[in-house]
Amino acid sequence: MNLLILSLAPVFIIAGYIYFRDKYEKEPIHLLLFALLAGAITVVPILFVERFLDAFTESFSGLFSAAWNAFVVAAFSEELFKYIALYLLIWKSPEFNEKFDGIVYAVFVSLGFAGVENVMYVMQGGIETGLMRTFTAVPAHAIFGITMGFYFGLAKFYEKERNALKLKALVYPIILHGIYDFILMTGIQWLTGVFFLFVIFLYVFGLKRVKRLSDQSIYKTDFNLLNQKFSKPD
Repeated sequence: MNLLILSLAPVFIIAGYIYFRDKYEKEPIHLLLFALLAGAITVVPILFVERFLDAFTESFSGLFSAAWNAFVVAAFSEELFKYIALYLLIWKSPEFNEKFDGIVYAVFVSLGFAGVENVMYVMQGGIETGLMRTFTAVPAHAIFGITMGFYFGLAKFYEKERNALKLKALVYPIILHGIYDFILMTGIQWLTGVFFLFVIFLYVFGLKRVKRLSDQSIYKTDFNLLNQKFSKPD
């Protein structure tokens, strides 16, 4: 039970943070829960696709094998199905009414997947694995989601650049995810320091994008006016 709590705690902490940052116009709780569920369900097709692609790993050796596993088997498969789940869930939804919503829903879909994956790893690896993944793997999945949602949100509202932005919403998370996994899969010891620097970069990169689209919320002015109204003395 303790391992299950440890596995899911970072998922709900990050979900709570993103929900808090969506401060100008909250998304419906039931739709956010559905996004988590959709992300969790993606584990099923991802496992089949990863198993299929992994069969080709023996065609490569050394760093090429690590690159195939990182960028194709893991990053491509996982981000593709997260993207499909995100698209089917909100692209035509009336709740998708501002750019920041792309980040919110993409993160929740990513966290749904990350939650299931984390339970699998932590149940097998124990407390040390759980603590390490609390600050690395789970936040990384969230940041891949932020990246996807950032461009997905822009695609919704910039029609002329829509196709290019949709492509970026898929390709950029694959690249970040692939780099993350590649560093770990090489087995090169000195890259450990590079890995932690990359994790820090992901944190900064992700938080900047959250702030950027949050500050651009179309509801920000109304929110500030409402606060001013209620803050005035009678």
